[in-house]
Amino acid sequence: MTKHVAVLMGGWSAEREVSLRSGNACADALERQGFRVTRIDVDRDVATALRAARPDVALNLLHGRPGEDGAIQGLLEILAIPYTHSGVLASALAMQKDRAKVVLRDAGVPVPDGRVVSRLAAAQEHVLARPYVIKPVAEGSSVGVFIVTEAHAHPPQELTRPDWNFGDDVLVERFIAGKELTCAVMGDRALDVIEIVPTARFYDYEAKYAPGGSKHLLPAPLKPNVYQETRRLAVLAHRALGCRGVSRADFRYDDRIEGTQGLVCLEVNTQPGMTETSLVPELAQYAGIPFEELVRWIVEDASLNR
Repeated sequence: MTKHVAVLMGGWSAEREVSLRSGNACADALERQGFRVTRIDVDRDVATALRAARPDVALNLLHGRPGEDGAIQGLLEILAIPYTHSGVLASALAMQKDRAKVVLRDAGVPVPDGRVVSRLAAAQEHVLARPYVIKPVAEGSSVGVFIVTEAHAHPPQELTRPDWNFGDDVLVERFIAGKELTCAVMGDRALDVIEIVPTARFYDYEAKYAPGGSKHLLPAPLKPNVYQETRRLAVLAHRALGCRGVSRADFRYDDRIEGTQGLVCLEVNTQPGMTETSLVPELAQYAGIPFEELVRWIVEDASLNR
C-alpha cells in the first residue's frame, strides 16, 4: 500500500521561506519514490487541513514556531498522526536556548557562558564584556542575532524597535572566536563534521540559505581528536535533549586552545533545513546516503510518543 505523507511547511515564523523550500524539495523527492504526498502550507487552521487529508504520516519541515517548539508535535499527538523528528518535550526544550544550555551542561556538553536579560536592558548598556553575542531565546537560522565587538560603543538599538517580534528576553553570550562547525545526528549515529566559512561578515540567515553565502569544508579540516570529539558531543547533545530522527548540533571551536577545550556547543536544531544548500543533506550525501534515501528514512522513522 502506498504511504500517504502530509508534508508540513511554510507556517508564519521568520523562517517561512526556507521552510517552503525544504518542504517542496522533500515532497518532490517522496513523489519521485512513489509516495502519495499532500503539501500543507501550515496556517492557524492546520488541524482542519490534517483531518481532511488523513495522512499516514506527517513529515514536519516547519522551522521556528510552531513547528520546532513542540506545538505542532502536540497537535499531531492529539490527532494520532505519526510524525517525524523530535517529540513535544525535546522540541520545546531545544527551542528554548537558555533551558537547553542547562540540560546540555549537566550532560557534559560544553556551552558558552551567558545570561538572559530583557531586550531593553541589553539595548541600554553592555551587559557582558565585549565581544559578545545577543540572540533571541527561541529563534533559529541566526534570525535577530547581533555580534557586539570592541568597535561597538553602544549596544544594538534595533532591540528597542516597536516591530521587534522575537520576544522580550534575549540571550547574551560570550563571543567565541574560531571555527564554525556543525554535525548531524541520524538516529543514534553521528554523521561527519562540516566547517562553515561565511563569505558574509558572519553566518547569518542570508549566508545560510543563499547559494554562495558560505563555503562548506567537508570533512572539516580538524585534528582527528577534535573531529571525533565534535561527533561525540553531537550525539551526547541529541540524547541529552531527547531528540529523535535527525538533528544538527552547531559548535564553535577556538583552535588557539590546546586539545578539545576550545570546542563549545551553541545549540541543537531539531528541525534542520532540507533545502538544496542545507547542511544535513550534504552530510548525508558524504556518508553515502542520497537525498531521496535520507527523506525516505526520515519518513519511515516517524511515530507517535516521540
